[in-house]
Amino acid sequence: MLNEQLCCVCDADNNNQDAMSNLDWVCVPRLYEVRKNHLAGRATLEHPLKQQTVTVVDSNPLSLALEGTDPLSQFARQDEELNDPLSQMVSEFDLKSKRRERDRAEPEDNTLQWSTRRLGILNRFTTSEKLSLSTSFLVASGSLDGGSESIKAQTVVADKTKYRLEQLDHFDDGTMRHMMDLTQPEYIQRFEQLKQELTQSWHNDQRVKALKIAIQCAKMLADTTVLQFYPSQYVLITDILDVFGKLVYDRLRAKASGLPGASAATLEREREAARDTCQNWFYKIASIRELLPRLYLEMSIFKCYEFLTSDREEYEKLLRRLTHQLRGIADPLVSSYARCYLVRMGVAVTSSKTYIRENFGDLFIVYPQIFRFVARFNLHPEIVTASSYLQLYAPAFDYMLLCLVHKCELHTQDMLNECKKLKNNGAILMSILSSFKSEFIATNALEFVDLINASETPGISKSQLLRSLGSSVSSCAPLQEQRVSFLKAAFETINKLTDPNEYINCVETWAVFVSQYFTIHEVNRLLGELNTRMCLGKAYEKHYPQLQSILARIMQNYRSIELLLIQPNFLPYLDLFQKESVRVEVCKTILTYYKQNSEEYTCDAVVTNALMYLGKILNDSVNALSVEDERRQISQLINVFIHKVNFGRDLEQQLGFYVEARGTFSNLDAVYVTLVHAACKLATRNTSKSTGFIKACIAYCFITIPSISAVQQQMDLYLLCGQLALRHLCLGQADACFEAALQLVNELPAATVDFEGKPRSLERYLVTYLCNMLATLIVVPDSPEQGVLYFLRLLLDVIGQHEFKADSTAPSVIYLHALDMLYVQSLEKYPYHIKDVVSNDDLYGHDPKFLVEINNLCVQVVDAILLQLKALGVAHQQRQQAELSLDLFLRIVRYADLEKETVVQLALNLWILANKSQSQLDVKTLPQTLRVVEHLYKQLRDVAPAQAQAIAKLLLRMRNS
Repeated sequence: MLNEQLCCVCDADNNNQDAMSNLDWVCVPRLYEVRKNHLAGRATLEHPLKQQTVTVVDSNPLSLALEGTDPLSQFARQDEELNDPLSQMVSEFDLKSKRRERDRAEPEDNTLQWSTRRLGILNRFTTSEKLSLSTSFLVASGSLDGGSESIKAQTVVADKTKYRLEQLDHFDDGTMRHMMDLTQPEYIQRFEQLKQELTQSWHNDQRVKALKIAIQCAKMLADTTVLQFYPSQYVLITDILDVFGKLVYDRLRAKASGLPGASAATLEREREAARDTCQNWFYKIASIRELLPRLYLEMSIFKCYEFLTSDREEYEKLLRRLTHQLRGIADPLVSSYARCYLVRMGVAVTSSKTYIRENFGDLFIVYPQIFRFVARFNLHPEIVTASSYLQLYAPAFDYMLLCLVHKCELHTQDMLNECKKLKNNGAILMSILSSFKSEFIATNALEFVDLINASETPGISKSQLLRSLGSSVSSCAPLQEQRVSFLKAAFETINKLTDPNEYINCVETWAVFVSQYFTIHEVNRLLGELNTRMCLGKAYEKHYPQLQSILARIMQNYRSIELLLIQPNFLPYLDLFQKESVRVEVCKTILTYYKQNSEEYTCDAVVTNALMYLGKILNDSVNALSVEDERRQISQLINVFIHKVNFGRDLEQQLGFYVEARGTFSNLDAVYVTLVHAACKLATRNTSKSTGFIKACIAYCFITIPSISAVQQQMDLYLLCGQLALRHLCLGQADACFEAALQLVNELPAATVDFEGKPRSLERYLVTYLCNMLATLIVVPDSPEQGVLYFLRLLLDVIGQHEFKADSTAPSVIYLHALDMLYVQSLEKYPYHIKDVVSNDDLYGHDPKFLVEINNLCVQVVDAILLQLKALGVAHQQRQQAELSLDLFLRIVRYADLEKETVVQLALNLWILANKSQSQLDVKTLPQTLRVVEHLYKQLRDVAPAQAQAIAKLLLRMRNS
């Protein structure tokens, strides 16, 4: 028989079934006092895992001297660092870095920075029309290599005058090249090339060429052929003029600074030379015949006046002179942007606002002329509409007004009074609302409403003005006592708007103001008015984005989202979204804001019903075509409000809510999982001694779990519910859950798909799950209706039927843990219990018949493991076969009675099999296994001499083998 077992294990003989079934297994008692190893504890003030730093102090003075840590060495090192230029540079760099960080920490005032506005202008004012460009400095291909230049850069100072005269002759007007039919991107690209050409010419000492490029660009600012593109054209050209002005200024600055280490007399001569060069630049620019390029070029180098004068009053005179010269520009659009450029250059050198105010005085004089153009465009709207034409002035007006009132409130009321006197003052009023401080507008809020009511400006509708006003008061509201009257006056005007588009755009802006500064009654009234207006002629169908935006702004700014949900006009407002996709997005938005801004818990029935209504819309939108991410997102939103619904001690009402939710959200597995967990948690909150409510919760879970499509989630939840039922002495429910979980094992797929789309095997999950199940089954008492160890037998049957991979070790691991569980079942007292649950140790009282059943099952499990060893041998998996042999060997030594010869022979055969694959194992594995057996012998030597003697004989035979 023993030879047959050895053949069975080592040679995988096919006629070994009788030998295996005749194994004489008997579980030995466990000696707890031997197995328990108590560690001595001690009190400590620090965390045991905290890393400790040990500092070694050497008291030997010789070693200190050698290491350079003695006082004399330290002084010497300090002197070296002080005298070392690199060390000084490092310290200076550190100081500069700290200063830079400190400066960076201080907020910079970028209000008047033009760079923050230019990109917005380029994006706002675009065109699809063809553009033209005239210049003599771009070759047809647009290359910038300069290979076609017939004039080379001169470096001899004596030849500069002659060279520049040659340049003037070469770049005459006869070489102008007209580029027609350019698209907007091509047009922008040509200006970028011009900017590069100007810079390259300057660095090649071709100053005249650079000047002529700047002049030709400035001339283009008189071209208003494509009106709607003019603001962007202005930005592109003034970028080039800014580059030119910076090049001139930097050159003069370099001249005036002189060489490092120069004497005072030399520096004075350098400054005088820079002053002369600066005057020459202004003389050159003053000789330009045309007014517009002459003014723009002088303004572009206006900062260079600091080399001629340091008197701020002189700056003021110069700016006022330029202001007067700008009166010679006839086109109001060109004139407005020229004044904007002057203001932009002026604020960089002086804080005076007088010249800006004077520019506005001139602007108000020519302001009526703008509306002659508006009247003309009303007759020919195919060129440009009146509204679009007036919008062209907005960037210039806005920036000039911003510069006028920046850090100065002197002219705000004055400008408002001037605006009142103007006819067709809508364009100026629009810029005032955009540029003036919100505090000033809030203080004069009612006055602005009156101004808007009185405004009848062609091209500027009242809705545009009201939107600007609403945007301003949203950031700074009027005084508390004025708010109601102000809101009433504003909405009297808004409600008079007959165009649905104008009306909805106004309300979209004012929704922030209403939700921030008023009570829920005004918000509800606003929603009611929207419902009424947008239902007329089904206007809502054309304004879904605005309606969504209004709702989002209200929910974002109002303090209590629960109050919003219970308003009479809130859910009717959702009915405006008839398009299903839009309605789903709106419901997502509401639940997202509820997730972020709601109270921790709610028990209000109206709020709960509103949330259920929103969740049902989302649930019904899920179908077979819905992507997994959409399901996940919707499930998360619904799960959030399920967790937040809490009826306190009314557990029956809470369970009733879960029942209602189960019927409502039937398309979402993740919600069902949440509901099962919530019901389990609810069962644990039951403080009464009655188990009726707990059984109701478990029954709810038992009914809900089969509706979940994922087998893995079903198995987890069944096990959880079974453990919960066992904890609360609901043994029948626990048995039902455990049986249902085991019946699902064979339905578990072999693999699942992870979030990256790759297949992931579920064998590891199954092993972990069944080990958890075995640990639970230890304390589960047998049912008289099902027989001894029914669930373990069922688990073994399921594992025998389950299809594993041919080389899988998963069934072996499960069988080993089943053997562990059976050994625990054989003990007189189990290592752990559940309070008030009568486990099998108390139920059977260590009955011999029960022990016989356990021993028979152990033989069955060992047989199954031996079959796994055979399969691994056939598959040539020697390493796995050897490891499994050692695992079974150790369990036989610990659990079985080694006085039985068949058991000893099986253990010895397993040891021989493991030694045959010694090369496949870690070199420490077999010696450690041997030491474990020896240690077990020492433990049992005094407590159980018979068992110790059997182990000693086994050790002897192991060494002899």
